[in-house]
Amino acid sequence: MKYTDNALNILTAKSYKGIGNAWIVKNLGNNESVESIVALLNKSTKGQLTTVEEFVQLKSKFESVILNKMSGFCDGFVALGDNDFPQHRGKVKDSERPVFLYYKGNIELLDTANKNISVIGLLNPTEEIEMREQKLVAEFVRRGATIVSGLALGCDSVSHREALNSNGKTIAILPSPLTSILPASNKGLAFQIVDEGGLLVTEYGNDFKSKMELSTRYKERDRLQALFCDTIVLAASYSQKSAEHWSHLYGQKLDSGARLAMGYAKDYNIPRAVMYDRGVDENNPMFDLCREIIKESHNLTIIGQDNYLDKVNAILFQEVRSERNVKEQTGLFD
Repeated sequence: MKYTDNALNILTAKSYKGIGNAWIVKNLGNNESVESIVALLNKSTKGQLTTVEEFVQLKSKFESVILNKMSGFCDGFVALGDNDFPQHRGKVKDSERPVFLYYKGNIELLDTANKNISVIGLLNPTEEIEMREQKLVAEFVRRGATIVSGLALGCDSVSHREALNSNGKTIAILPSPLTSILPASNKGLAFQIVDEGGLLVTEYGNDFKSKMELSTRYKERDRLQALFCDTIVLAASYSQKSAEHWSHLYGQKLDSGARLAMGYAKDYNIPRAVMYDRGVDENNPMFDLCREIIKESHNLTIIGQDNYLDKVNAILFQEVRSERNVKEQTGLFD
């Protein structure tokens, strides 16, 4: 398993009460000595002061647990300050920056020199939506992009599988440790991703302890889907209010992580795109979120069935990582 002393130090520091990502970003990341880290912790943490000896013991314990638990599941872990720790895209506050990652596969796929496209969506797409998404993903791969998604059922799985079927690389960002792939039904897909040169990556080494914690992890996963891509593409998704607007969906819980991921991308100034054809999708609730995003923003790429080749080309050759000012279809809902 590949890791550095710096990564162990950051993992250990994060275990102290009150120490989060923002503190790590502000104080660490330059391969500080244990003595320096302990001094910084004692200035910041609430409660009993720590010592170099205690820190070293805790660090050794973490190392032993990881090596025993992760053997065969994890190729390594990286942290802020490591040469191969990936740089995120976009503008993000310190508390939301990733500082530690477990991985299996090719970590270099997260490098900013790589053109990464996130393709996400709902859990139960129709066959027609899947076919449109497959054509889109295949074209991205044909032009050299790596496909990023979250290994969820539905559109995420379509993205990963089509990338592999097109002889491309794909990255799955997980809400779970590498020892407990979620969803379990996609374990085979996860193994295939790695076997074919792709990457599994997660911020977590332990299983969740409650439904609330798992919900938080899904949200954190959604933010990474935005931070580790050059453009994020929404294939299809219900909105928060779909169950209210469509009588046949009344009472159903339809909101998805795609909404959160697209929201994070907007906040981080990551370019966004949606798959949408007014003529065929206007009365389909599975495109409610696409319509909402189109309404709220002129800085958006709208990918239709007739223009998807041109749109893929435009997305891949954007020179700046900020949303394109695409003004076509501005009268879409007039």
